[in-house]
Amino acid sequence: MAHSNPSQKAPRTAGNDKTAGWRAHYTLIVCTLLYIVNYMDRQVFSVILQPMKIDLGLTDAQCGLASTVLIVGMAFFSFPVSYLVDRWSRRKAISLMALFWSAATFATGMARNFLSVLFPRFFVGLGEAGFVPGGTAIICASYPKEKRGWAMGIFNMAIPLGAAAGVIFGGLISVKYGWRAPFLFFAIPGVLLGILAFFMKDYKTADAPHATGGIRQFVAAFTSVLKLPTMRWYYFGLGIAVFMTASVLVWLPSLMMRMMNISEATAGLITGGIGLMAIIGAPVGGFLADFWQRKNPRGRMYVPVVAYIAGGLLLMIVILTRFSPVGIALACLYGIAAAMAMPAIAAISQDVVPVAHKGLSMGLAIFAQYMLGGAWGPYAVGVLSDWLGGGADGLGTAVMLCGLFGVAAGVLFFVASRTYPQDLQKVKDETILEE
Repeated sequence: MAHSNPSQKAPRTAGNDKTAGWRAHYTLIVCTLLYIVNYMDRQVFSVILQPMKIDLGLTDAQCGLASTVLIVGMAFFSFPVSYLVDRWSRRKAISLMALFWSAATFATGMARNFLSVLFPRFFVGLGEAGFVPGGTAIICASYPKEKRGWAMGIFNMAIPLGAAAGVIFGGLISVKYGWRAPFLFFAIPGVLLGILAFFMKDYKTADAPHATGGIRQFVAAFTSVLKLPTMRWYYFGLGIAVFMTASVLVWLPSLMMRMMNISEATAGLITGGIGLMAIIGAPVGGFLADFWQRKNPRGRMYVPVVAYIAGGLLLMIVILTRFSPVGIALACLYGIAAAMAMPAIAAISQDVVPVAHKGLSMGLAIFAQYMLGGAWGPYAVGVLSDWLGGGADGLGTAVMLCGLFGVAAGVLFFVASRTYPQDLQKVKDETILEE
């Protein structure tokens, strides 16, 4: 047992309020700010797609591929990096990853052709691969169980905030200085926060084995997570959901430019406004996940069920209205619904897995969501748009069909909810150690 070694610090359970002191809040703040920058780096690409397409002479399919390659980098490296993060140091890994992806973001701004866009975007994805698993694991280790939904709600507010900041400031900077400039500007805060991340307090699992055993140990950990029925349906549902959300994040500004005949700055402001409305969704979703779970043993699982079904239906209606005032209002509701699901999803990834594999679980979640949907969603939308003739109508139809994936995801999360109480019961006490 890890407790028997006198050289180790005494373990404290995750339910101990002492784990939620000022060091926990520092960790939450730094990780949340890094997550904002993370999404700024991703989402700025969507608002510069149209001017970049014109400048470099690209097709919609090539633009979609340039978006997809980032997600491919994240997907293929997410769970091996997450496995390493669980066994090395979460704070050191987060710090180094932030510095790496910021350098790749800067390189994107120096691009002069399709390939010089493609490779830096892949490296941005590679650098970001382990951030969410590491950030989720270190935050959940810092806070007691009863506060994790709240903490994940704050952490996941970064998604709409970062997306909004990326398109708003990216659009404004692009109009004034050119489409390459936003990448150069956005690299700076990533470097600064990467340095601050090095000073976070780390936590290790008491039951986690040392970083030995190689492939055999990794396969054993991988298998133990996939043996859980809840997680198998969870990963499948998450992948389907991200087909919708990733495609919308990439193509919404371009679709607005085509349907409304507006500049990237205006499209960025509108998309950013929708994103800012979505910050309501993350804390509300976190609150509902904790509240509903206290009332119902499946309560936390019901949040993504409702959120994704509602989001998918709202998306289809928004496109049919061609961004009328009513359509934009409904787009705000779509953003809120999509953001509501994320705190529950993050908490679920930690709820039912062995203590030593929590980072790996989130890494598998990232791999699943991108390889089952996110990696090929934006590219598929671009290909379908070209096949339908491109323009506003072709792209609009392709994006609208994404709503069906949201509805399907909600159904899959409902299926996962059937085994969630039983799997949750198997993991009663989690023990962590201070670094």
